[in-house]
Amino acid sequence: MNYRTHIVSSLSDIGQGAWDQLAMAQPRGNPFLSYAFLHALHESGSASAESGWQPQFIALYDGDTLAAAMPLYVKAHSYGEYVFDWAWADAYHRNGLDYYPKLLSAIPFTPVTGPRLMAVDATARAALLKVLRATQKASGVSSTHILYPPEDQTQQLADAGFMLRSGVQFHWLNAGYADFDAFLATLEQKKRKNIRAERRKVREAGVTLRRVRGRDALDADWRLFNRCYQHTYAAHRSTPYLNLDFFRRIGRDMPDNILLVIAERAGEPIAASLVIHSADTLFGRYWGELERVPCLHFETAYYQPLEFCIEQGIAVFEGGAQGEHKMARGFLPTKTWSAHWLAHPAFADAIERFLEQEAGGIDDYIDELTDRNPFRG
Repeated sequence: MNYRTHIVSSLSDIGQGAWDQLAMAQPRGNPFLSYAFLHALHESGSASAESGWQPQFIALYDGDTLAAAMPLYVKAHSYGEYVFDWAWADAYHRNGLDYYPKLLSAIPFTPVTGPRLMAVDATARAALLKVLRATQKASGVSSTHILYPPEDQTQQLADAGFMLRSGVQFHWLNAGYADFDAFLATLEQKKRKNIRAERRKVREAGVTLRRVRGRDALDADWRLFNRCYQHTYAAHRSTPYLNLDFFRRIGRDMPDNILLVIAERAGEPIAASLVIHSADTLFGRYWGELERVPCLHFETAYYQPLEFCIEQGIAVFEGGAQGEHKMARGFLPTKTWSAHWLAHPAFADAIERFLEQEAGGIDDYIDELTDRNPFRG
């Protein structure tokens, strides 16, 4: 099969219809693969050449049909990735070598597993991998990194010469709970008691919560959320990745995938969280506060979304990167994957040895976490 290959710097060169048709046909797809989400990142400047994320998406065509595609960026840094390679970059620098630019296949600022090698069939996917290998060698980059692919694609990448790296996230599974109390009843007594105490502290502080579906969100809600988000980054002396233009775009273009949780006290908003969901999975994403209230983060970013999952019959709540504290709230460890190719043979050998050692540590860590299961025996 001869495919026509395009390397595009804007998703508009592919078109929303073609992109979404391919994305929605993939197993384990999610809203972050949608044209609306990715295009919002690019057009708002959140993930752009100016911010160190130069889109260089690969698209393969069979005639006029998009047969395969891959989100791909030329990266000038390692911010916003959640799979950390700063030590690798430092090792290159100390040896007088350039680590950047590198190629990265990921959804910017989004540690969510999903297809990276999108294709209509196995033949197209194999062709996409071949184009990727040719692209990375022709471009002269130090390395290529593919973050959070599903397990089946992970094995394909290993077969293509990529080194595999594992990590851990924490996911909550809906066992068909009738309500939040039914979920609490499955937890150990101490954890159940702690959650009730945390929620009580928020109520006793005079805080009320309201949930706003994306289709009902007003511009004032988005301006509020952006204020909370920006304020929290500033409080941690960090630079925010996203901006109001991005939030407005996803609010307009993918409202059925969005839930805002807004916290108020004495009639004034003081905090908000934003989660994104499909019909069967909810993804914890963004949070911010204007005023500090003990346990409010847990209420807005965990307990309110959990109640929403139960009410809507959503099967999985992916809590995002890191955070053992999530286990005490009913989230369980789940292995994640990334795949890495390095051009420099000596560095590739050294990192391969490191990853072999790290993998054993990750497996031991998951076993240790599993032994601390928060649910009643």
